[in-house]
Amino acid sequence: MRTVDALNEAAARIGGETPRLDAEVLLAHHLGCSRGDLLLNPDCKFDPQDYEKLVERRANGEPVAHITGTREFWSVTLKVSPAVLIPRPDTETLVEVALKLCAHPPARILDLGTGSGALLLACLSEWPNATGLGVDASLAALAVAQENAQSTGLAGRANFQLGDWGEGLNERFDLILSNPPYIAETEELSEEVRTFEPASALFAGGKGLDDYRRILPQLPGLLNPGGLAVLEIGHKQGPALMAMAADHGFTASLHPDLAGRDRCVALNVPPLKPAA
Repeated sequence: MRTVDALNEAAARIGGETPRLDAEVLLAHHLGCSRGDLLLNPDCKFDPQDYEKLVERRANGEPVAHITGTREFWSVTLKVSPAVLIPRPDTETLVEVALKLCAHPPARILDLGTGSGALLLACLSEWPNATGLGVDASLAALAVAQENAQSTGLAGRANFQLGDWGEGLNERFDLILSNPPYIAETEELSEEVRTFEPASALFAGGKGLDDYRRILPQLPGLLNPGGLAVLEIGHKQGPALMAMAADHGFTASLHPDLAGRDRCVALNVPPLKPAA
């Protein structure tokens, strides 16, 4: 079978929003090459039966990242598994905002609910003199994050530990990042997300705000003066988060993703005033 015919048939079976892209990524994974290499060599030979097995998994709703075992995020390639939320392009907005708003390169970075380590490792790749800590309540997630730190060459600057958000941490950080659960329990999700992604990384009570109510009171004790916290939010949660931020004394701003939807809130701790 010609490669182009196999890709066309695979895309037709996969369906969804990006069927052709999914078909190409799966074939490149099967061949052990990049998607770019595949497109430059469209007549490469492959095993139709083995490729069919991958296509069948995708057609049954399994995420491409779980089939390939990896996901690109920012400038790094990350291992993913069913133990962690698959990093998404929308979450890269947090890294962009941190790069824009940090007045000085942060020396210490904290990633609350680190999952795969995506946010922490992306920021460490941008600030070569920084070190960071990733905290998660899942040992399985921490194992994935640690493996990603090793594979990206950042293990010497990234530590990971079991924890319940910022509870019990006794140091302060210049930059805090978090993509906490923020989906309401009653919200409808695609079957792919609801079936294959960890529920503990998705749902946060009736309105999706439960974890913010725990995180925000902890931030003043975790941030250095002049520090910055950037939290991912649902696109309808901006007003609620701005009100919560004001209640805790933060100066806050909302920032959109590439689609123009509110995607994160940035919280600033004022710098110390010089002594009179």
